[in-house]
Amino acid sequence: MRIVVADDAALLREGLALLLQQAGWEVAGLAASPEELYPLVERCRPDVVIVDIRMPPTYTDEGLQAARAIRRRWPGTGILVLSQYVRPAYALELLSGGVGGVGYMLKERVSDLRELSSSLERIAAGGSVLDPKVVEQLKNIFATLGLPPSAGEHRRVMAVLTFLNSQ
Repeated sequence: MRIVVADDAALLREGLALLLQQAGWEVAGLAASPEELYPLVERCRPDVVIVDIRMPPTYTDEGLQAARAIRRRWPGTGILVLSQYVRPAYALELLSGGVGGVGYMLKERVSDLRELSSSLERIAAGGSVLDPKVVEQLKNIFATLGLPPSAGEHRRVMAVLTFLNSQ
């Protein structure tokens, strides 16, 4: 499996690449910004792109926007978004493009190489991965919005619509 890692922090980017290579993954390229990421994805055609949410130039959600752009332009490419913070709105935005082949994990979780490898395999196979802390926050949002328990898409759609109508 070919992986591209995009993070503006050189230590995390290079360290993650080294860990992945030692675990047997092929790291096809590294990027420090969305501008570096797009041509790299075009050239390398990775199975999964790992991207930090906060990237240059504003360090807000450029990585998330890059993830959405990659899903549109290269729909077969899996996306694992890494964040330092639990932001349910970011998870909902990422999932709004479809739940297959995407993941949202906290950076603290990547230190467990077995969990990271399992997540990458699931994403590459078209599955989805959500950090347990993000899932807990989403459950809290569903409860706050008064949405009934449900395992399907219907509940997610209701959550997004309720949230948007409250704005």
